[in-house]
This record gives sequence, structure tokens and C-alpha cells, in this order.
Amino acid sequence: QVQLVESGGGLVQAGGSLRLSCAASGGTFSTNAMGWFRQAPGKERELVATINWSGSSTYYATSVEDRFIIYRVNAKNTVYLQMTSLKPEDTAVYYCAAALVSDKSKWFSSDFRSWGQGTQVTVSS
Repeated sequence: QVQLVESGGGLVQAGGSLRLSCAASGGTFSTNAMGWFRQAPGKERELVATINWSGSSTYYATSVEDRFIIYRVNAKNTVYLQMTSLKPEDTAVYYCAAALVSDKSKWFSSDFRSWGQGTQVTVSS
């Protein structure tokens, strides 16, 4: 089973940018779709973005499309989430996850089998 470690979180002012990284080990990273989720205090976990095994297909939640970009470098076993124009409502713990499949047309949390420990993103107003 793949192990995932996120990094890159921190404190940023509104309008700023951050890039999250998720390094994978112990599995077949290049054949798995990957996703980024987030969970704010008192709220349910939210799917933010997904990317298929090759990087040719992505999905974004409406709340982040046009501001966030998910991409992957399979040679480095790493998936990234580039976040720009950050808003206070983006504040959350961000988790990366490895999917059970290489691609799908519609994603659910149950499609993901391995999860990282999370990285905190705090956006101040």
C-alpha cells in the first residue's frame, strides 16, 4: 500500500499562493489517480481536486477552479497542488490521497484508499 507524505502548508495572507506537495512511496504511484481533499474545523471533508494516472485529466471543485492547479510528476512519485489567490475560506487541513483506480469520470471519497497525515493551510484576511 502506498504511503503518502504532504508538505508545503503554512500561513499566508489572502491573495497569496502556496504549493503543496505529496510524496508517495511503497506502491505503484504512476498507475493510481490522486486527489487532494481538505477539511476545515467543524466541516466535512471536501474533495478539492483529482488527477488521473497520466495527468491528462483533472477535476476541480467549483470553489477552487481557476485558482488551484493539480499536477503530478510520476518520475518523482509526487503530486502537487498549486494554490493561488488564496482566500480565508481556503483555511483547512489538506490531505492527499491515492485512488483505487487510474481514472474515473466522477469521484467520491470512497474511491481513495491511502491517505496522508495532512498539512495545515491558514489564510489570514
